Amino acid sequence: MSLTLIIGDKTYSSWSLRATLAVELTGAVYDEQLIALNRPDTRAQILQHSPTGKVPLLISEDGPVWDSLAIAEYLAERFVDAQLWPQARDARALARSACAEMHSGFVALRTHLPMDLKRNQALAEIPADAMADIQRICALWAECRQRFGHGGAFLFGQPCLADAFFAPVAARLRSYQVVLPAEAAAYVEATYQWSAFQRWYQAALEEHLA
Repeated sequence: MSLTLIIGDKTYSSWSLRATLAVELTGAVYDEQLIALNRPDTRAQILQHSPTGKVPLLISEDGPVWDSLAIAEYLAERFVDAQLWPQARDARALARSACAEMHSGFVALRTHLPMDLKRNQALAEIPADAMADIQRICALWAECRQRFGHGGAFLFGQPCLADAFFAPVAARLRSYQVVLPAEAAAYVEATYQWSAFQRWYQAALEEHLA
């Protein structure tokens, strides 16, 4: 069994964080290769591994797996006992829907509040479209927590792929000091207490970027 995860800067690469947390959920041993982003040779370096020229990419004995959602599904299929998705069918349906919505949506949030784990400063004003994204995210988190979160502090009780996908969102909301409803604020705090996230966060704080 051999896994290597190709990622970008830990300070900024939200999709790399999602894939890393997904691998961490499996409990498997893996290697990590970081390629610095926004450098003249970044794309050329990534293309040595990924046909898309983007990170993350998972290298496995089954071949390369690119795109965070594909990586998540591959890992869930390969490490069945790790239960990366909730076990109940209705919970699993909601978790998959939440991940898909995150994967394809919230463009305004990404545009106006890009992930920067070293940041701790509010925007002078959050644009209306980004605020609409934040309100939708809080509503989605509340639905997950109210329906399936009774077994712990995460969206479906215990950490799962939905939390891996929303961890960079939680990080954005804290980095930009967004005022949140109590339940959403508690979920952000739970994310920051997640040991797998803490390891990434500490590495980001120590990262030296040119």
